[in-house]
Amino acid sequence: MNGFAIASLVLGILCFVPAVGLVLGLIAFAQIKKKGERGKGLAIAGSILSVVGVLLLVLAVATGGARDFVEGFREAARESRQNAGAFPVDKGGCFDAPDGKLDSMRYAHQVDEVPCAGRHDGEVFASFRLNHASYPGDDALAELAETRCTDLQWAYVMDSWTDFDGAEIYYFVPDRATWRQGDRHVTCLFGAADPEHPLEGSLRSDATTLDADQLAYVKAGQALDRALLTEPEEEMAENDLAGHKKWAARVDRGLAEQARQLRAHHWPKGTQGRIDALVTEIGKSREEWAKAASASDADSFDAHYVMGLQRIGDKSAVAARKSLGLAAVSPRDATPEDGPESGFDEDHGGGAAV
Repeated sequence: MNGFAIASLVLGILCFVPAVGLVLGLIAFAQIKKKGERGKGLAIAGSILSVVGVLLLVLAVATGGARDFVEGFREAARESRQNAGAFPVDKGGCFDAPDGKLDSMRYAHQVDEVPCAGRHDGEVFASFRLNHASYPGDDALAELAETRCTDLQWAYVMDSWTDFDGAEIYYFVPDRATWRQGDRHVTCLFGAADPEHPLEGSLRSDATTLDADQLAYVKAGQALDRALLTEPEEEMAENDLAGHKKWAARVDRGLAEQARQLRAHHWPKGTQGRIDALVTEIGKSREEWAKAASASDADSFDAHYVMGLQRIGDKSAVAARKSLGLAAVSPRDATPEDGPESGFDEDHGGGAAV
């Protein structure tokens, strides 16, 4: 019995490599004729089935059947990935969690994706992949997720005047079981601090939601925001005067960069005058921050710091922001009660107050 004839029939039946079955059938014909071996019928059947397979393959490509098969394969892969622990909602998507509580969410498939325009329990704002060779441990993974997600939020919410309205940062991370299944993704989420008061509307403010003028304005403001966020851990200047003076110098430079970017952009006619007023106010604030940076004692620092903070530009910024259609309530005007609470879930969620 000719081996190529057998192989031709087998591959013809399997169908997913039809051209190979046809080639083996032709080789079998030649050897059977030359050597007088048995298997001509197998070679004929294998060749016919292979030709049918080729025709079916051509038909599948022409009618889109192959594309449907590939998409079905991808969908199965996505489902497999979700079951392995990866989060099923993409960046910018919103979802509801079991019982409205993100800290009780144990598995990715438990969430239901919903429109961001309505009420929802969470919103995905970033994700990243871990490159660790082995599972880093629950505590290390939680610390890494909290740090990275806190940093990544500002690429999604570029406008620091965004009203977070009771939202806080959570994160969904692999556990030991899903890590063994290949899950290496951390998903960063905005979630409702109080399940009784879900989020409503997207918090996103980036190039996908802002026009060119709005984007230029919030980018300019980020220079100041980054500087303000570097305030020393010691709350009182008298406990770390040198650290506070360096911070004041950074804020002065942040204000200078903000003013530079505001002057560089070509603003709409109805906004230009408001921007000019804001730049003037920023200049007055810079004078106070510069004096704070060179203060000889804590009392002098505090006096200039307070004046610099009061003149940081919020009053003029309100008018400019209104003309651009941006939020017009400064976060520095918010009371402590307006801020979100923080929480922490040791398995899948994190507490870093927004």
